[in-house]
Amino acid sequence: MKMLKLFGILFFCGLLTPSQEVLSGLSCAVSPGAMRNVLSGAILQNGLLQQHLQSLVLPNIVGEGGLLNAPISITGLHLLKAQFPELSVMLLPGIGVQMTIAAKLELRGNSLIGLLSEIINILVDVTITANIKCTNYESGTVQVVIEDCLCVFGAVKIKLLSGLLSLSVNDLVHNQLTAALPRLLCSVINIVINLVNIQLLGTLNAVIPVGTTGTIQYQLASLPFTSGLFLGLDLDGVVQQMGGSIIPHDSSSSALPPLLDKLLLLGLRQSFLNAVLSLLIQGQPQMFTCVPENFSGANQLKEAVMAALPAGCSSCPRTGPLNIKITLSGNPLISLEVNKATLKLSVMIQLFIEHLDGSVLNLLLLKADLGLNVRVSITESRLLLAVSLSSTTFSLESSDVGISNISSLKPHCSNVLVEKLLPLVNGFLSIGIPLPNVLGIQLINADIQILAGLLVILV
Repeated sequence: MKMLKLFGILFFCGLLTPSQEVLSGLSCAVSPGAMRNVLSGAILQNGLLQQHLQSLVLPNIVGEGGLLNAPISITGLHLLKAQFPELSVMLLPGIGVQMTIAAKLELRGNSLIGLLSEIINILVDVTITANIKCTNYESGTVQVVIEDCLCVFGAVKIKLLSGLLSLSVNDLVHNQLTAALPRLLCSVINIVINLVNIQLLGTLNAVIPVGTTGTIQYQLASLPFTSGLFLGLDLDGVVQQMGGSIIPHDSSSSALPPLLDKLLLLGLRQSFLNAVLSLLIQGQPQMFTCVPENFSGANQLKEAVMAALPAGCSSCPRTGPLNIKITLSGNPLISLEVNKATLKLSVMIQLFIEHLDGSVLNLLLLKADLGLNVRVSITESRLLLAVSLSSTTFSLESSDVGISNISSLKPHCSNVLVEKLLPLVNGFLSIGIPLPNVLGIQLINADIQILAGLLVILV
């Protein structure tokens, strides 16, 4: 059979060894069971194979051997019904994927045996096996090659209404049918797999919005590879600000844990998560007046600021509204350790007085370095992060009125951050990080593992 080349998808592909390139972004391991589910759903359950088998044009069967060696002619032979009791997948290390489909075909046509014309039904059991691999990776695409498509026939049962059927007719139909069907069936398999390729490619190479701040472009990063236990895929995740530049993230090597009895393993590297977080956590400075209506510790903070003013400062205001401005400083950085995720975030806290003429007196400018505990969950194919305050380190950046001791201010400023900043950050994070829909496998009841430098999702 002529080798047919198909373009577009990767899940069937195999190489001798895993990709040697160090990649940033995501890595996936897909089990044979998951691939069987994906292919069965796309090819059988959706009726795709049935639909294309209906268009089979079978050759006429002609010969001698009917009653009294009368001529035999079977015409208009077509598929009446097909059943597919089984589809199986085997990973071939260093080769690719072997897909096997068991089919029961019911054919019908018009028969003329001698002078007797009637309807003929033919029942065929056949097992179709195709070895499939890929090559020639380029810019997110691969070339898929289908090899060694074989058809193994089981029982072939022939029924006439009259029941008059000689052994020679049976042999003639069997021989001509089993000679013609492999080429036709393998051609249909190629067409169907090509359509499935196009369908599943969209689950890997896709641009997904991240709220209104930017996008993530997922793309196949290299040739897939197969072992006897899983199909391995590496994806790049290009993080881009809306209408702006790409946010870079460095490459890092991370070993995936065993897939065990799971269908899919999706590993997100720390550097990729940091790029997405810098897209999520951004916003205008928060400005508000230090009054109880805005946060619970307002009076205590104001009293602490007034107490910290130098005793001999004649220009220091002792009354009037105190204003607060909180500004994000630098990019957030997530750190992944075994069973632990923390987020480092820096902000500038300005305490100031605004005079009637619009001028500003900077009482204090503090830098706060926050350590945040991160909780991770999955909802509707999005990775959700939520943070709580673990630690805060304050440093004095400047003071126009000569404040030098900030020790009494620290607990009150921490309260401000908990009440005003953390809800804002968690609001940013509630958008979630959209995840690739790898081969259409749903992230339902997913388990999450946190390893050194790697966040792992298991389904």
